[in-house]
Formats: sequence, C-alpha cells, structure tokens
Amino acid sequence: MKMRIRTFIAKLFATYWFLPSMMAVLAATLSVLSVRLDQALEERISGLVWLYAGGPEGARTLLSTVAGSMITVAGVTFSITIVALSFASAQLGPRLLDNFLRDRGNQVVLGTFISTFLYCLLVLLSIRGSDSQIFVPEISVTFGIALALMSIGVLIYFFHHVSTSMHAEEIVATVGMELDRAVDKLLPGRTGIGMFESEPRDEQDIPPKFDEKALGVGDARSGYLQSVDFESLLALAREHDLLMRINYRPGDFIPPEKDIVDLWPPKRLDDKEYQQINQAAIIGIYPSWNQDMTYAVNQLVAIALRALSPSINDPFLAMSCIDRLGAALIRLAQKSIPPSYRYDEGGKLRLITSSFSFEGVLDRSFNQIRQAAVSDVAIMLRLLETLSTIAGVVERAEQKEALLRQGEMIRRAGDRFVAEKLDQKDILQRYRSLKQILEAG
Repeated sequence: MKMRIRTFIAKLFATYWFLPSMMAVLAATLSVLSVRLDQALEERISGLVWLYAGGPEGARTLLSTVAGSMITVAGVTFSITIVALSFASAQLGPRLLDNFLRDRGNQVVLGTFISTFLYCLLVLLSIRGSDSQIFVPEISVTFGIALALMSIGVLIYFFHHVSTSMHAEEIVATVGMELDRAVDKLLPGRTGIGMFESEPRDEQDIPPKFDEKALGVGDARSGYLQSVDFESLLALAREHDLLMRINYRPGDFIPPEKDIVDLWPPKRLDDKEYQQINQAAIIGIYPSWNQDMTYAVNQLVAIALRALSPSINDPFLAMSCIDRLGAALIRLAQKSIPPSYRYDEGGKLRLITSSFSFEGVLDRSFNQIRQAAVSDVAIMLRLLETLSTIAGVVERAEQKEALLRQGEMIRRAGDRFVAEKLDQKDILQRYRSLKQILEAG
C-alpha cells in the first residue's frame, strides 16, 4: 500500500495541474487571511508609509491591472511550454516528454502566475468604496504588489529556463543525472562479493516441482510493470508461510492473463489475499522511473539513435549520450546488485525476484548504439574508449567478460564495415587497450 501511495504521489507531481492547483489554493487562502488581517488592524496600520495608501478606485485599478496581466502571461507561458514540448518530442523523441512534465521550474512558474491572478481577483472583491462604507485592504493590496514584482522575476527566470532546457546537451545531462540518482536509489550499497544472495542458500529452499505445480496469480490487466511493493509481498508470504516468485521486474510488459506471481505451496487463498498480491504490482500504460533503472538508459539510447539518424546526423550528441551511459555504468559497477532471493528473519526463503544485472544494463546501453553506428568510426572509437574507462573499475569476472564481448563486437564491425585501413587500425588499437586493462585487472 505504501508503494502504491508513493507511486500515486509521484504521478501527481509529474503533471502540469497538481502543483499549480495547490499554489492556487494557497493563494485563495492567503487572500482570505490577509483581508481579515486588514479588517482586524484597520485603525492600527493607518499611516504606515510602506503600505498602499491610495483610495478604493486606485486599488481596484491596480489589482485589476495585475490580475489581467498575470492571466495573459500565464497563457503565454503555457503556449511557450507546449512549443518546447513539441520541439523536444520531434527532435529527441516522445520519451522525454515525461522529463519536461516533471520539471518543477515550469510547474512553479505556471503556478506563480495563476496564484497571483487568483489572489488579486479575490482581494478585489473585498474593496468597498460607497459613501456609507469605505474599506481598502492596505496589507492585501501591498502584498498583491509584492506578488506582481515577484512574478516579474519568475518570468525572467522562465525565459532563461525554457531556453536552456531545450538545449540538447542540457537534456542529455539532465537524463544522465536522473540515471545516476536511480542507481544510487535502487542500489545504495557498495560492491562486495557475499554482500548479496544471487543464489539460494540451499538447493532445498526451492521445492523440486515448483515450476510445474506452483499456483499462478494474475488478472486481466496488461501493461508495463511500474513498481512492485516487495515489502507487502514479503509480509504476506511470512504471514501465510508462502514462497513467492515474481515473474516480471519493473519496466517489463505484462501481457493479459499472465501470472505475475507464483505461489508455493499451491493452496487457495482468500479473495482478500489475492487482491493484496495484485495490488502489490502497479501496472500502467507506460514504463515508470520509480523502480526501473533502465528507464533513463532507454531515454539516452533513444536520443543517441535519433542523433545518429540521417535526418539529424549529430554524432557529438550521440557521444554525449555514450559518456553519460558510461558514467552510470561505472557507478553501477561499484554497487551491490539487489538480491534475487529474499529470506525472512528465520532464514526461510520467501521471495524470488527477477533482478537485473550489470551485464544486462551494459547490453541495453550499447547494443543498439553499436548496431546503428557500424560505419561511424568516431562513435565506435568513443564506445571502445568508454568501455576501457569502465574496465578500470570492474572486479567481477562476469563484468569483464561482458565488456570484452562488447569490444569484440565493435572490432568485428570495424573489420567488416569500415573500408579505410587506418580507421581499422585505430579501432584495433582501442580494442587492444581495452583487452589489456581487463587482463591486468
């Protein structure tokens, strides 16, 4: 349940309506409180030089001008944001739209203009200018002026922010930093053999006929597995003395009527328990960044592939993506892989998860780029240089084997698709350097 709530909150903050709506509610509340403060201190604040000292008509004109200009600027801001989204989608791919939607800067800018408009509009309703009663909320009007001045600063920030956020290198850097944060979030530990359990403690922990007779649990939903509430499943398995195997990992597509979880022993549970199991798997129409490290990897790969396409032909942008992927793989190589086999406090196996590996992330990062750049010598050289940099920090034999395999595929592609002998020599030299680093340990 906690994971579902966290996922729901994350989705709320990845929209252009939630944060501006909350800011608008705060502005409406602030307008009521400031007007009441004016009513309570009407006689005491009279004559203060830093407060608005005009009459009712002047206050109405001032607040009307601010409110009208703010709603106009909000419309222009939204239009510019849509143009930026369209540009990013056309040039770098629709996968990046989610990054723009989660941009706090754009959300705060839009919310500031809407909040200032709503505040001035509500304070305007409280002004009285008849002969029988005159009331000018001096504190409220002064605060409205302050909000207008702050909005000018926010508008200047927005022009700078939207212009830099559309820069391709800036987008690549942002996605790269998100990938680094995902690695640190999902893999908090340092590398060390024995710090995680990639194999069962005992072969008897998994029943011999588990694959044949385990009870599959799933429903009619189909879509991408966005996150899994492992703690809820672990607690449920402990409560009912079960062994659960999760057949998918976050980021995988789940076809309809497929079993998400297998149970042992294959005994029937109550509908409530089945519902808890299904609710622990959060499925959406698209992948999510919550527990899926490869989400940002796929974004960088998509940018690199578009940069290598004939329509864009920007190899330097593809090199930037390779550099960011290499930096993330270096960080990943120094982390502990999450355990595939989870035991309870009593040493009994409860969960079998489908975990990712360094080798899998490496292949996902470089395979498609290598295949798209078989005749681009500069990209192939950058791939080999990045592999050599990663090779300097890896320790496990499986990691070294995966790096060497990537290097060999690049070398063979150079022999086959590169016609210039000197270019082939450069590729062979980089490959030998990679091999020497791996052999030297």
